[in-house]
Order: sequence, then structure tokens, then C-alpha cells
Amino acid sequence: MNSATVPVPPSPAPPRRRILVVDDDPTVAEVVAGYLDRAGFAVDRVADGPSAVDRAAVARPDLVVLDLMLPGMDGLEVCRRIREGGPVPVVMLTARGDEDDRILGLEVGADDYVTKPFSPRELVLRVESVLRRSGGAPAPGPWLRSGGLALDPAARRALRDGRELPLTIREFDLLAFFLRHPGRVMGREELMRRVWGWEFGDLSTVTVHVRRLREKVEDDPARPRLISTVWGVGYRFDPAGGPDPATAAPAVSDPAAEAGEVGA
Repeated sequence: MNSATVPVPPSPAPPRRRILVVDDDPTVAEVVAGYLDRAGFAVDRVADGPSAVDRAAVARPDLVVLDLMLPGMDGLEVCRRIREGGPVPVVMLTARGDEDDRILGLEVGADDYVTKPFSPRELVLRVESVLRRSGGAPAPGPWLRSGGLALDPAARRALRDGRELPLTIREFDLLAFFLRHPGRVMGREELMRRVWGWEFGDLSTVTVHVRRLREKVEDDPARPRLISTVWGVGYRFDPAGGPDPATAAPAVSDPAAEAGEVGA
């Protein structure tokens, strides 16, 4: 007697990642939403800052595509307020190629930025890259420790002298990378490739994140002892605390100077 073949129901499709698009230009918002929808994302759209904050509070998105210039509340303040509820990846849209705009976006914790006018397909690739890095499986292994710093990669917790450090997604990844490679000098290109997962991009992204990280882990960010600038090369994490702060040179803050590009 032949047994009947029981059909196996197909596995349910995984839920679509939710993207909140915040832009007061209806044409831009419609195009961006259309490309993201075709890429497999569930897209929600709002046209002003207060609505973005309210929408994110009601339904937490997986990522926010956020215009810098918005009515009611600018993108910088929107980013700050959304992040108060927990880490959310943000890709900032800037209307100008002005470096100050890009730096401001990175300073408040944006994970990436795209300058208008932009290719919608490039934006989708940036969104996918940020989500891939922020949503990847936690790195296995024990706690990472150095002096008063302690990181739990699995739980994505960072402590300094026993107190929780309020690190963004990218700041945590950067500090974890430094802790795994103590005493080694790493250029900004290598950090962008191995921490951000980008083969190309604006190196000021790395510069700003290093500066922000120093503000959270150094006793005196102006004279860093943990994350040192190696002139013309990059950065080095010194687990022993580096040179004496009384004799250490101030931290270099200019991106070109840190890369050894002054006068280039």
C-alpha cells in the first residue's frame, strides 16, 4: 500500500524590514519610497519633523531615511529625538554638498548620508549596507576588556568603570574593533572597510566617529591616551593608556591633517 504524499507547506516569508522616509519634497519621497518598496522593504512616509518623531514612537522603524532640512523640526533634532528611544540606523539626506552639513549629520549619530541630487539605486544600496552592518549576528566570543573598558559583543553592552556607555551602533563597532586590535595602527580607509563594510566613502565619517568615541571613553578627549592619532597614518588603540597626559600632544581634529593631507 502506497502511503499518500503529504505536501509540505512553504515556509512563511520573513517580515519586511520597515523604513521610515522623512522628506517634505513629495517627488523625492515618492521616488525613494518606490525604489525601497521594489527592493523588498515596507515603507512609511512623513513630511515633517514632529510627524517623524511621533511615527517612530508608535512603530519603531528598522531604519530612517531622513532629510536634513524639514519644516517644524530639522533633521538633526529629529535624529536626536528618535535616538532617545534606542538605537536606530539613520541615513541622512543633505540638500547641499557642504561638508559642514555632512559633519553635522554624523555628529548626531547618522550612520551614512547621501547628498541631493542622488541616484535612488545608490540610496537603496546604502540602506542595505547600513542594515546589513547594524542587523548582523553579534560577533561570538567573551567580553572584550581593557583597563576600565568592558564590551559584551553578544549583548552589545559597553561599560566604562562599571557604568553603561551610551554608544551608537557604529561607535560600538568601532570600539570593539579597536579592542580586538590593540597597539596596531590602522588607517581610515581600513577602518571604513572593516568597521563600516564600505570599499569607498567619505573618510570624514571615520574622523567624526573617532572624535565622538573619544568624548565617551577618554578622561580628556583633547589629549587622548586610549585612541591616539598617528600622524599621516591613522589611529592606534593603546590598551595601557598611552603616554602621560601631561606630555601628550593634543588630539588632531582636522580630517585632512589626520590623514596627512595638509597641503596636498
